[in-house]
Amino acid sequence: MKVVFMGTPEFAVPSLRALADAFEVALVVTRPDAVRSRGKSLEPSPVKRCALELGLPVLEAARMTDDALAELKRCDADVFCVAAYGCILPDEVLTMAPAGCVNVHASLLPRWRGAAPIQRAILAGDEETGVSIMRIGQGVDTGAYCAQASCSVPGKTTSELTAELAELGGRLLVKMLPSIVAQTAPWREQDESLVTHAAKISKAELRLDPSDGALENARRVLASSDAAPARCVIAGKSARVTAAAAPVAPDGAVDAPGEGTYAISHGRLLLGCAGGALQVVSLKPDGKREMDAAAWAAGQREHAGAWGRLA
Repeated sequence: MKVVFMGTPEFAVPSLRALADAFEVALVVTRPDAVRSRGKSLEPSPVKRCALELGLPVLEAARMTDDALAELKRCDADVFCVAAYGCILPDEVLTMAPAGCVNVHASLLPRWRGAAPIQRAILAGDEETGVSIMRIGQGVDTGAYCAQASCSVPGKTTSELTAELAELGGRLLVKMLPSIVAQTAPWREQDESLVTHAAKISKAELRLDPSDGALENARRVLASSDAAPARCVIAGKSARVTAAAAPVAPDGAVDAPGEGTYAISHGRLLLGCAGGALQVVSLKPDGKREMDAAAWAAGQREHAGAWGRLA
């Protein structure tokens, strides 16, 4: 079986590796080198790095130009496989391979169609999420799916859940591809009455807020990323909370802090929220390195004070 693979971020790498182990990958299509970290130099995408490591041919394309389309046609692939490529594919690409174009989507469709299914599942408090092997069509994640696999959500960060779903998706894609190419896969249309949408996460959504519950704030910390970190103001200074636990009870040596106040006791940093307290496990004050809460607390003169939402 001959496959063309399209993907860009780390999420797509396990799918590429699984395909390369099982089938002939004729071409890997990924977005061009870009500034991907705090440095100023261009860096290859994780998929490009993986493809080069595996000795696979790479086409860098931000959109499907005539030259890119010609390259795809020359591959004469049986099927195109996509995992978080990051570009809209024209109809010509969707129908170019005999078995069409299939996608690894990081949710249990029809729940969480869209750009941020993993973070939305965390923020919503979903008990489980998963991956779907779906056909790519005209709408955003509206195509039929032929297989799904699930995993639990509670307590997992965005990066942890992304890594787990990436591995799950790669295995499921390879399992289903022979039946997809043979036209025997059991395709199922999505139930439109069950659709939820996973819009891109904004920075404002992940700002911690004392007027919200401790559990809601804890989910913001789990869902946070470098692009949209969980931030707040503690003792008059802004910081990113990188790990937290909620809800928590006081340890007996200190009363539970009220809404909008913090308390330090035996190295624990508690942020009072509506109906409970959020325990900060680690944080990164602006302009400083990341540290655990005990180290931060040791440097504070006041063991109680105010905290609030970042303006």
